[in-house]
Amino acid sequence: MALLRATNVSSGEVAEVGARDPYDQQLALSADWPKQPGNIVVRLKGYLTDQRTFFGLIGLFIFFAVWYLVTGILTLPRFNLIPNPIYLFQQWTSWNPEFGISLFTAEYYVDIAISTARVCTAFTIAVVLGTPLGILLGWSSLSRNLLFPIVEMLRPIPPLAWVPLAVLLLYGNELPVIFVTLLAAFFVTVLNTYLGVRSIDQSYFRAASCLGYSRWQVLIRVVIPGALPFIFTGLQIAMGVAWFALVGGELIAGRSGLGFLIFDGYTEVALPNIFIGMITLGVLGYCSSALIRKIGNLLMAWQIQVRGAS
Repeated sequence: MALLRATNVSSGEVAEVGARDPYDQQLALSADWPKQPGNIVVRLKGYLTDQRTFFGLIGLFIFFAVWYLVTGILTLPRFNLIPNPIYLFQQWTSWNPEFGISLFTAEYYVDIAISTARVCTAFTIAVVLGTPLGILLGWSSLSRNLLFPIVEMLRPIPPLAWVPLAVLLLYGNELPVIFVTLLAAFFVTVLNTYLGVRSIDQSYFRAASCLGYSRWQVLIRVVIPGALPFIFTGLQIAMGVAWFALVGGELIAGRSGLGFLIFDGYTEVALPNIFIGMITLGVLGYCSSALIRKIGNLLMAWQIQVRGAS
């Protein structure tokens, strides 16, 4: 196969692609053709000039503009209780914040560290327990008949409904919060892993049988790779629900963390602290989900190449 050196007009990058006919050459020039990653400067430039980044920044600008309009200019009824974004930013970056929480106070980072540790602990346990259980439910009809009704009965129960029981059965303030967070992530992980296994085409199992694969080889080479897209989608969702379940647990049973910071801001009428805690939770949730998505892309590079995605 001859190699064609095709130049991308928009980015100025040169990509080597295999081409057998003029049609392949046209594909190589298209924006959807996978490009070889450049150095960090090239990648940063590509990210900043990406259409998704552009419209995302516009969306954020509109959001904060509307927020400032209804709280700082029009001061609509009830919205006068909400701090406008400029005042909030001033408090967030102040060396001497009015309500004791900012980027320059140790308490802020202590709460972040505590909440992050709780989420990571609960999420790790949920993945370690939930992923094998989901594979077992999807792969074994006996396990599915025995256990799936129990999972489906417990799954709809809201995580906060478990708080009283967790406080009664578990010691201290940490274990109840981690347990509530764990439950939320656990059922999401189980269900998405189960759906991933069930979505695998039966022809793959027949092909593995014809090749003489043992049951263990089928698990390693067919079931797990085939379920990975669903598993990592479930992990991203599980991380999100873990964060909001964590806040619920910290509001009720916790004595520290971002959830407690929000509740303490409510009781002390420290409204900027409420929004600082909420925005911090949003940033942490986004970053943790993005990290999982990145790991998933690395582990499923074979599938990304098949789909022609970058």
